Amino acid sequence: MSGNDAPDTPHQASPSDPPVDGGVDRSAGERLTAILIEDDCVPGLWASIDSGEMDHLVPELSALRMEQDPIHRHKDVLSHTVAVVAKTDAEISVRLAALFHDIAKPRTRSFDHGGVTFRHHEAVGARMTRKRLTALGYPEGLVEDVAELVRLSGRFKGYAEGWSDAAVRRYARDAGPLLGRLNHLIRCDCTTRNKARAAGIQIQMDDLEARIAELAEQARRDAERPGMDGEAIMDHLGIGPGREVGEALAYLLAVKRTEGELDRSELEGRLDAWWADRT
Repeated sequence: MSGNDAPDTPHQASPSDPPVDGGVDRSAGERLTAILIEDDCVPGLWASIDSGEMDHLVPELSALRMEQDPIHRHKDVLSHTVAVVAKTDAEISVRLAALFHDIAKPRTRSFDHGGVTFRHHEAVGARMTRKRLTALGYPEGLVEDVAELVRLSGRFKGYAEGWSDAAVRRYARDAGPLLGRLNHLIRCDCTTRNKARAAGIQIQMDDLEARIAELAEQARRDAERPGMDGEAIMDHLGIGPGREVGEALAYLLAVKRTEGELDRSELEGRLDAWWADRT
């Protein structure tokens, strides 16, 4: 497929396509893991690429060598990809996601207003990643995690322009249990030599992570309920609606936060003591 073909356009089989008969090459997957899991995986990666071995393991990578990288100023997207992999922790799902995060750029390349764009390359890349890793015999759970990391790898774009709390919650919700690994991948995806720009991206991610934590704590507190509701408090104290009910709810919630769940009789005793002190 050429870089200008539509991503889902049927095309003739090529060496970069996974086996059409559903065949699985687990030995190739094991070899790729062995290369990637090294603490310093760069020498092994480049040796595999330069020797042609990688054309058998992940043949899609060779197209990245011909694709210029206009954003990070590497000589090509392949060089940027290796640089990102090198920055990640030696954990296989993150290393694989780093290796595949730009895999669809050749398929999604287009030229607009004198510039090159790669629209929706993350979504296309996720599908390519899923097919390739399945063909390499990786476990289904790992395949899905890596494909999802690739799909979400571009979500951080635009954060500097300002995200609402709803957007931050959506980002965290969509990432789910992959949130930590996704944020790590995004941090490592910054390979620019511009120190100010690199520092700015890290600061923005620090800010996003802090906001996620703050919103999660806010949601946790909002979801908290004291052991008695307003109606139960009014029945027990023999009072009607009013400010005192709200104050009693706040008191019981404070008790729950400091002492955890108490049984109903203990809670009513605390409420009686609080009410007596007030009156």
